[in-house]
Amino acid sequence: MRSRFCRFALIAFLILFPASLMAAGPQKISYVTSTGQTVHGLIYEPAGHGKHPAIVVIHEWWGLDPWIEQQAQQLAHEGYVALAVDLYSGKVTTNPRVARQLDMALKPEEATANVVGAAHYLAAQKNVDARRIGAVGWCMGGGYAALLAVHDAALKAVAINYGELPQNRAELAKIHAPVLGIFGGADPVVTPQEVAQFEQTMHSLGKPIEIKTYPGAGHAFENPNNRMGYRAVDAADAQARMRAFFARELKVSKKETSRPGE
Repeated sequence: MRSRFCRFALIAFLILFPASLMAAGPQKISYVTSTGQTVHGLIYEPAGHGKHPAIVVIHEWWGLDPWIEQQAQQLAHEGYVALAVDLYSGKVTTNPRVARQLDMALKPEEATANVVGAAHYLAAQKNVDARRIGAVGWCMGGGYAALLAVHDAALKAVAINYGELPQNRAELAKIHAPVLGIFGGADPVVTPQEVAQFEQTMHSLGKPIEIKTYPGAGHAFENPNNRMGYRAVDAADAQARMRAFFARELKVSKKETSRPGE
C-alpha cells in the first residue's frame, strides 16, 4: 500500500492538557518486528493497577508529532495503555514536501510489520489485557490501522480516521475487529465513493462496521494544525464517537482508572 497523504495540514502545535489529565509517561520503548527491524515508539500508561485495555496509535504523514502524542496521552488518561508508533524512525516535519518524501520512502511491508509488532508488544505487557487491544490512526496512519486489522486477527477494535481503505475482498475477510470509519464528505484523498465501496464489502462479509461521514468536511478535518480545513464541531463529534467506540468495544470500566480504595 502506498498511502495517500494529508494534503492540507500546515504546521504542528501542541495543545496542552491541564496537569490533572496527565497519565504516566511517555516512555520510549523498542521492539523487533517480523521483518527484523528494531523500531521505537512512545508508550503512555494509565493510572491504576491491574490489566488495562490497550491501543496502538498511528501517526499521520507528518511523523510522530505533538498532536499524535496528545492523542495517545488522552487515551491513557481514559484508561488505556497507548503505544504511539514511530514509522519514520524519529523524523518529524511540518513541511508538506518533506512529509510526502517521508511517506513515499516508507516501505509498506515494513510499516505494516511495525504496527503489527506494536500490537504484539502491548499484548506481552504485564499491565495489558491481551484480549482487549485496539488501534487508531489518522490519514496515513488510518490506512495502516486498517492493515493492522487485516494482519492481526486478535485485534478487538479499529478506528480509521480518513485513512486509505483496503478494498480487496480477501483482505477484508481477514478483519475480525469491529471497525469505526470517520471520513469527510468532501475529501478528495479518500473519496465518499471509496468509503461506500468499503462499507458495502464489509457488510456483505458480515463484518461489524460503523461509518460516519461529515458533509462538507475535507481531509484531515480533525487536526487543528490544518488551518485550511479544521472543523472544530465535526472534530469534537468525531473524537467523542471514537472514545465511545473504544469504551464499548474494549470495555473500559471506572475500576480500571482508579486505584484500590479510591
